[in-house]
Amino acid sequence: MNTACFAAWIEEIARTVHAEKDRLTRLDAAIGDADHGANLDRGFTAVSRVLAAKQPETTGAMLTMVGSTLIRNVGGASGPLYGMAFRQMGRVLGDTPDVSIAQLCTALEAGLAGIQKLGAATEGDKTLVDALAPAIQALAQSVQDGVKPEEAISAAAAAALAGAEATIPMLAHKGRASYLGPRSVGHEDPGAASTALIFAALHAVTTR
Repeated sequence: MNTACFAAWIEEIARTVHAEKDRLTRLDAAIGDADHGANLDRGFTAVSRVLAAKQPETTGAMLTMVGSTLIRNVGGASGPLYGMAFRQMGRVLGDTPDVSIAQLCTALEAGLAGIQKLGAATEGDKTLVDALAPAIQALAQSVQDGVKPEEAISAAAAAALAGAEATIPMLAHKGRASYLGPRSVGHEDPGAASTALIFAALHAVTTR
């Protein structure tokens, strides 16, 4: 994956989030502040504007820009969390011109570590970690098995979706949803749902 591929991924995320913003907001209305879709849409729209004005020369610089833009433009918890993830990925990838699946996996692991440091969430807490961690695990297993990059990303996207859906019966332990106690059960976590969309966007770009 080169810089152009990552740029296409970011643009696909923006398109997908815009298309799904109402669903994300409905999910958030059930257990949060009812603004997740609108916030992410605003953030990635801002990212698209920045990319259109000037595309960074390296993948690392691009992902760092994405993270910083999200932090500036997205309210609630999702801005700092997603912003941290993209900034950590950018820091890891740096000036790497062509990113392998193994390198992408390492960058995503750094992003996850940043999110967990900031939000103190683990798998089972009913957060975006419940989609991100399985996706990374699937990607890492694919690297270990030596499968084709497209198949590896497909497996990661499927794992992220399954992880998001698995949050429905969970009791929330972090974020605003945790204030609801047992009433948080029966609802998909909006952050996990948007994480699944981000991996679906990556899959869409790499299979064109």
